[in-house]
Amino acid sequence: MSQFDLVVIGAGFSGAVIAERAASNFNRKVLVIEKRHHVGGNCYDFVNEKGILVHKYGPHIFHTNYKEVWDYLSNFTDWKLYQHRVLAYIDGKKVPLPFNLNTLRQLLPGVIRTQIEETLIKKFGYGQKIPILHLMEEKDEKLHFLADYIYQKVFLHYNRKQWGMKPEDLSPNVSGRVPILISRDDRYFWDKYQGIPKLGYTRIFENLLSHPNIKLLLNTDFKEVIKIDFAKKEIKLFGSTYDGKIVYTGPIDYFFDFKFGPLPYRSIDFRFYTFVPENPAAGTKENPYFQEVAVVNYPNDYDFTRITEFKHFSEHKSIFTTILKEFPQDYISGKNVPCYPILNQANKDAFTRYWDLAQHFSEKVKFVGRLAEYRYYNMDEVVKRALEISEKLFES
Repeated sequence: MSQFDLVVIGAGFSGAVIAERAASNFNRKVLVIEKRHHVGGNCYDFVNEKGILVHKYGPHIFHTNYKEVWDYLSNFTDWKLYQHRVLAYIDGKKVPLPFNLNTLRQLLPGVIRTQIEETLIKKFGYGQKIPILHLMEEKDEKLHFLADYIYQKVFLHYNRKQWGMKPEDLSPNVSGRVPILISRDDRYFWDKYQGIPKLGYTRIFENLLSHPNIKLLLNTDFKEVIKIDFAKKEIKLFGSTYDGKIVYTGPIDYFFDFKFGPLPYRSIDFRFYTFVPENPAAGTKENPYFQEVAVVNYPNDYDFTRITEFKHFSEHKSIFTTILKEFPQDYISGKNVPCYPILNQANKDAFTRYWDLAQHFSEKVKFVGRLAEYRYYNMDEVVKRALEISEKLFES
């Protein structure tokens, strides 16, 4: 008989939330196995040598309309209320993103922009969000002109850099994530609850996993301590038969030893720079900034997709600042981090084969999260799903 009722593989949001609920709500003994040297998955952050809190795997802004998710995480962190704004460098100007009526006014001449604005509002209504690929199907000349302009200036080259393919070759869910906003609201997210953890994301995970019923094993590939006989559906933990439950949050293809081949992902080369800004875009000499907002996208210029300046999140007072440039690249197992599943039809079909195989193990193993389900989740969606699964995990 194992000393653990539940083994959770992966210490990101999916794994940490399920582990905490199993330990707190159901008084179960939980082992969390994490391959990296840290908790938090891609949400991991840390204080660098200049005292600035940086996000190791790119900027993470928590936003949700799920009150239950906000309330749950608020048990493990205090929040710095924060409204995210993003600029895009287009035709030599930094303009609001997603593309909205303010962006329209800054980039196009007066008569044209007025006509387009009136047509947009009449056609769709003020406050609506329209996916770029949907707008491109419109027959109105002004709307078609706008759609083509935005496609060329905002989406085409950014998506080629980010994904290595055109937007139309991806799932509509990907292109639709950044719509055109018929509004003057410059916020990147419109969710009711928005913020940054005051002490960082890592502290949230440390608090989630601090329950005495939880044991954490870092720097460990789960295959070092778990052996699975797929034919017999038998599982051994530390060499002994394990009859408890497993929650797996890693890549589903790796779990099954790439039986149907590897599932493609895009990765990112994260390059950090810390310095004193020579020509600060904002702030004072005592607290200079590199750029006006936390994130500036570069859809057409340079090889990187965006620059993040972390001091905007924490408002840390320093003459130094730290920025991050993101260079998209192919994912190579064992060499870099899988950041985004490439959701085209061929890859979805390949994932379905793995998912069908996973159902044969559903009584013992639950596959949860971005990598295990090969789909894009926002952080709040991951937490919501983890909360729902944890309530049902020990029903039988």
